[in-house]
Amino acid sequence: LFQRQGKNRVQIAPHLTYGWPPWPTSTTKRHEASMKITNIETYVVDAGWRPWTFVKVETDEGVTGFGECSDNRSPYGVVGTIKDLTPVLMGKDPRAFEMRYWDMFRATRQSPGGIAAKAIAGLDCALIDIKAKAMGVSVTELFGGPTRERVRVYWSHCGTSRARAADLIGVPQLRTMEDISNLGHEVVQRGFTALKTNIVMPGDPASVYGGGFIAGEGTTDGAISTPVLRHIETLIGTFRDAVGPDVDINLDLNFHFKPEACIRIAKMLEQFNMLWLEIDMYSPEALRQIKESTNTKICTGENLYCMRDYLPYFQERSADIFMIDVPWNGFSQSKKVGDLAEVFELNVAPHNYYSHLSSYMSASLCGVLPNVRIMEIDIDDVPWKDDLVTDPPEIIDGYMTIPKRPGWGADLNEKELVKHLWNA
Repeated sequence: LFQRQGKNRVQIAPHLTYGWPPWPTSTTKRHEASMKITNIETYVVDAGWRPWTFVKVETDEGVTGFGECSDNRSPYGVVGTIKDLTPVLMGKDPRAFEMRYWDMFRATRQSPGGIAAKAIAGLDCALIDIKAKAMGVSVTELFGGPTRERVRVYWSHCGTSRARAADLIGVPQLRTMEDISNLGHEVVQRGFTALKTNIVMPGDPASVYGGGFIAGEGTTDGAISTPVLRHIETLIGTFRDAVGPDVDINLDLNFHFKPEACIRIAKMLEQFNMLWLEIDMYSPEALRQIKESTNTKICTGENLYCMRDYLPYFQERSADIFMIDVPWNGFSQSKKVGDLAEVFELNVAPHNYYSHLSSYMSASLCGVLPNVRIMEIDIDDVPWKDDLVTDPPEIIDGYMTIPKRPGWGADLNEKELVKHLWNA
């Protein structure tokens, strides 16, 4: 099986080892020290106007990991896929999260992306939480960080959440543009240096333009009327006057418009020195057309999964900034996407409109990447948001502190989760 060359033994049988000691001894030790997954549970939690979805993974050594994979349109599809994936993971070592990712990917590879990707993402995050806790380090430390001690955050859905649920949140109604102006003043007074809004329509009641998501005849064209274009100009102009020239403003168009309409909006917004105009679109060439038509910076990517989806957008240089959604990609794959973006000299910005657990996961990503622009976070939210975690995030002067405690830096409070189940 071996022949001697000098002081070393060289393997000549292909299934045995090179050198000394042989691998079987090492393998036996690793097997004896293995940790096993013993239980997987999910929680779909009421977050007011949408649900949050969490996954818990338990082990035979008493270490529990948590992940978030919220999808406010198909929560039970994600939960069902997690149930389908449970037999793939039970009894396996959660600390080998790269192998576990490929186990799950191979089990769903005929349906990549979408609900399957989100289910894998939540489980991936829970497994990484377990490994970091087992080692007594933060996820940021586990992945080689920190690259920063804090990350700048922007107040997301600024006005959008108040238009949808002002009474539930306990904030002023948005009846007029003066109310929008007052909200802009509040952003500055509370120490934030950036905000993002949608096409908010003040009124009694207020509403939010939703052409890309609403149903019915005549809603699929992706065109913009002149009155809506003028309203966007008034809305962003009101915010700009309220926050001043140094606070960054983002506008999210979601999937509402075709390129022609996006170009009209982007060119109109050039006067406001936007941080970005956010557009979701499944054509990298169409996005590049928009980007090349305007000085307004373009952001995209929240709906993309893993490097395979992002690569053509990077190659086309379709946008200036790319969003990465950790609850939809998982942490291990988000890190790879961020590193790939760095190869293309692009900045990334975590897409994070979920619970505090997602904020911890997203901040941890910012703590290990060298090419972060800014991080999203929702400030207006349901009054029980803080209760769902053991420690709410620390946000000071518009910056979130990168977590340093083991795992994500906080755990879910399961006693509070069960008090707020979605459609319970």
